[in-house]
Amino acid sequence: MATEQILILDFGSQYTQLIARRVRELNVYCEIHPYNNIPPITPDVKGVILSGSPCSVRDADAPMIDLAAFRGQQPLLGVCYGAQMLAQTSGGQVQPSSIREYGRAKLGTVDLASPLLHGIDPHSQVWMSHGDTIMDIPEGFRVIASTDTVRVAAFDVEGEPTFGIQFHPEVTHSLQGKQLLKNFVVDICGCSQNWTSESFVESTVAALKAKLGDGKVVMGLSGGVDSSVAAMLIHRAIGKNLYCIFVDNGLLRKDEFEQVLDSYQHLGLNVKGVDTKARFYEALAGLTDPEAKRKAIGKTFIDVFDHEAHLIEDVKWLGQGTIYPDVIESVSVKGPSATIKSHHNVGGLPDFMKLKVVEPLNTLFKDEVRAVGKTLGIPDAILGRHPFPGPGLAIRILGDITAEKVAILQEVDALFINGLKKYGLYDQVWQAGAMLLPIQSVGVMGDERTYERVVALRAVTSVDGMTADWAHLPYEFLADISNEIINRVKGVNRVVYDISSKPPATIEWE
Repeated sequence: MATEQILILDFGSQYTQLIARRVRELNVYCEIHPYNNIPPITPDVKGVILSGSPCSVRDADAPMIDLAAFRGQQPLLGVCYGAQMLAQTSGGQVQPSSIREYGRAKLGTVDLASPLLHGIDPHSQVWMSHGDTIMDIPEGFRVIASTDTVRVAAFDVEGEPTFGIQFHPEVTHSLQGKQLLKNFVVDICGCSQNWTSESFVESTVAALKAKLGDGKVVMGLSGGVDSSVAAMLIHRAIGKNLYCIFVDNGLLRKDEFEQVLDSYQHLGLNVKGVDTKARFYEALAGLTDPEAKRKAIGKTFIDVFDHEAHLIEDVKWLGQGTIYPDVIESVSVKGPSATIKSHHNVGGLPDFMKLKVVEPLNTLFKDEVRAVGKTLGIPDAILGRHPFPGPGLAIRILGDITAEKVAILQEVDALFINGLKKYGLYDQVWQAGAMLLPIQSVGVMGDERTYERVVALRAVTSVDGMTADWAHLPYEFLADISNEIINRVKGVNRVVYDISSKPPATIEWE
């Protein structure tokens, strides 16, 4: 845990995680907490940011907090709704906007004497997203920035480090938003910008040594970034007392079981590979509903993992690769998201396992996990891997699962992924894979008509997987891969390319 931090109070804004991302980019640790579950304010808290919200401060049930605990005690920055709440609860007036302001806007006047606005251009572009406007500011408040249509675009309070801004500095459309956040976090709050991947590794390994002692930890590895980095951190702390289990559920990519085991052993991890393909295929037999398939895979994995864990004497801890967005979503203002799938690793531990959980990455975003992995010396082949779904190829085979279908899809997927690497496209894509469709189509191969399977290729670009656009891969590449798949994979005679974005489509097909 860092010795200093910024506390971000979440009032339900879609941008709250972005605020945290921007603060972390300044090498300053921060945490998001719901407004209705504020942690104790310790001396480590150097400043507080109040997020935006889809609510109006004028609503009878608007989310509110008692600001007396913060005002004048720590520097305070209200963003959009947070600024309106500061003004309203201090005697100002907030009213519906005569012209709702959404999107890009230009600052018209800027008080450069205010420490919050040092280095901000007088006509800087900002991003607005609000239906209410601060009409009158309370006594002791000063307007420090305006736009053509919003008089109170930013304010400060005389005699105390309290500020409010009507725009969103965390989105990239606010071109100098990062400068404004730096002014607040570094200059006003006095944070030292010493939270780096190196310092995280050092402090986390020390904390794990103290927490785990000579206790044994068992951990299921997936071959992905999160579990690999979490395992290496725990390994640094307790060495051979970490017992890793890598399960071949028969739904991995081609040769992945052998390749991942080999890479883990080169890292010095104490890892055991367990081949349970037949058990998973038996559990999946006849299932076509995506959620039923997920549940069958999850239950079988837990049964296999529990059996393997009981072969190790005196295990006390379960290691998991949970990362911060998982935690935020599960304790959000609105409660756990209804979209958390059944294979999600937050809250998924069955009671009967009776193990305490250790999650060394549960304060990190995905890009920070990769930076920590680099510091730990994990190869780029692991850190640069595309995300791969927990249920594996089962949710890329539409309909029921058979060993034959898995084998076909593994061949198609391998040709696609290796082709992306060969053409230098792999690192330009967030995630890619092939889907085996539950249909057959007519084709002609040689002088014969065929009636064989259709596969869909999917490749997307994204920052965090929350939204995604289809990757505009070169036609030449798509043509070559299509030919190679049809020529090499027996049973496939048609290849299509998915050009749907998220939303409305998801990245996976199931």
